[in-house]
Amino acid sequence: MRADRLVAVLLLMQARGRVTAAELAGELEVSVATARRDLEALSAAGVPVYPQPGRGGGWSLVGGARTDLSGLSAAEAQALFLLLGPSAAGSAEAGAALRKLLAALPRTFRADAEAARDATLVDPVRWGERDRPRPATVDLLQSAVVGRRRVRLTYAGREAGPAERLVDPWGLIDKDDVWYLLAGTDRGRRTFRVDRIVRAEATDETAERPAGLVLAAAWQEVVEEIERRRSRTWATVLVEERFLPVLRDRFGRHCHTEGEAGRGRVRVRLAAPTPLDIARHLAGWGAMIEVVEPSTVRDELARIGAELVAHYSGREQA
Repeated sequence: MRADRLVAVLLLMQARGRVTAAELAGELEVSVATARRDLEALSAAGVPVYPQPGRGGGWSLVGGARTDLSGLSAAEAQALFLLLGPSAAGSAEAGAALRKLLAALPRTFRADAEAARDATLVDPVRWGERDRPRPATVDLLQSAVVGRRRVRLTYAGREAGPAERLVDPWGLIDKDDVWYLLAGTDRGRRTFRVDRIVRAEATDETAERPAGLVLAAAWQEVVEEIERRRSRTWATVLVEERFLPVLRDRFGRHCHTEGEAGRGRVRVRLAAPTPLDIARHLAGWGAMIEVVEPSTVRDELARIGAELVAHYSGREQA
């Protein structure tokens, strides 16, 4: 059995006291047969676990025994603390959990695990920007996800006014310091920006969650759909090669280099939802960027230029 699954099985048994193979299979996203083999392998290896047959039975640690995380290799322990260390910096609960986890490691692993925990600091604030405080609603939504409770939201969309919705919360995603809720609704799967949630209230109703749902896979589908919408319009431009990193930083995955164009310039493909969106991003470059096609982007640039000339020409110099 895999070392990470061994740790997960032991922690679940310590937390719950008794578990069934079916419960383990659901938590670890493996088959019931695999979960049963894992439990039997633990017992055969000398870990004090035993089955209790019959109704209300399951697998338990003998006498509620506790065991260290000796299933982790030194490299796995370091990787775990490198991952969790930064997240514990701003959370007393996460810090306490890491300390307990550290104490559960074999003594020979602890020094390297501590060093890994303190090796990285994550500063999510971009240069020139202010820190975005974590929305208070996140805690309530996380509790609802864990407790499988439906949530009544008052949500203000980008264009529509606030509206009330009853949702089944599936999971929360922190993407570039912006929080999203992935949830089931009467219209199917929906994504909600947490900072647009005006009000949230957990109900006593049990939330439904699709069988076999993997949050990472579901979110990847959302990301791909959003990126498709953001790349409906493509433009070909010519720009000096030295400016290419700036375009890549602004357009991200929607900036593709197509080769040299002569005179130190490169041909680049850029994408955005509409021709106006592309024109707005390129207008500040002036003549440093030449738009080859489509004509709709060139037309928008000409309109923006004419609008600026009309607005500022003829004004008295201060």
